[in-house]
Amino acid sequence: MFPILVDLSAMTVVLVGEGEAAEKRLAALDAAGAPHLEVYSQAPTAALAKQAGKRLKGARPSDEVLKAAHLVFLAGLGDRESVALAGKARAAGRLVNTEDVKPLCDFHVPAVVRRGDLTITVSTGGKAPGLARRLRLHLERLFGPEWAGRLDELGRQRRTWRSEGLELAEIGRKVDAYIEEKGWLA
Repeated sequence: MFPILVDLSAMTVVLVGEGEAAEKRLAALDAAGAPHLEVYSQAPTAALAKQAGKRLKGARPSDEVLKAAHLVFLAGLGDRESVALAGKARAAGRLVNTEDVKPLCDFHVPAVVRRGDLTITVSTGGKAPGLARRLRLHLERLFGPEWAGRLDELGRQRRTWRSEGLELAEIGRKVDAYIEEKGWLA
């Protein structure tokens, strides 16, 4: 696996799902800031319908919708339907993630801790999602809400150093010294 973070702001994302699995995936996509998101569900729960709002488009996406998507997420579907939808999306050249079905995934979604713009992820490559979840819980305790402000503070300081014309290597040393001075990782 090659870990990357994807900026969803200009991407069309399609979520096809049912039940709690679809609710969780929608919450994660919302937290990641996916503004161009369409949700499809044959029997949306009240929570999914409320969460999706106007983004809830119908039971299942058309082939055209799948072709227009950049990323397709499948969650809470049966095996047969997951295989069929993943096949259609892949045939259109789209990347697919099928919840808990590793062979139907072009990419995996890691466990995520978000503190403002600070994003910490854990992945087991699909081998042990329970371990990734436990590690995420541990990291949530280590990196509390205060880290959102710390990142903003450090970002402002870094912009100041860049505006002073410092080289990247020097900025890196200053970042390390700043973190040490603040005792953030002590």
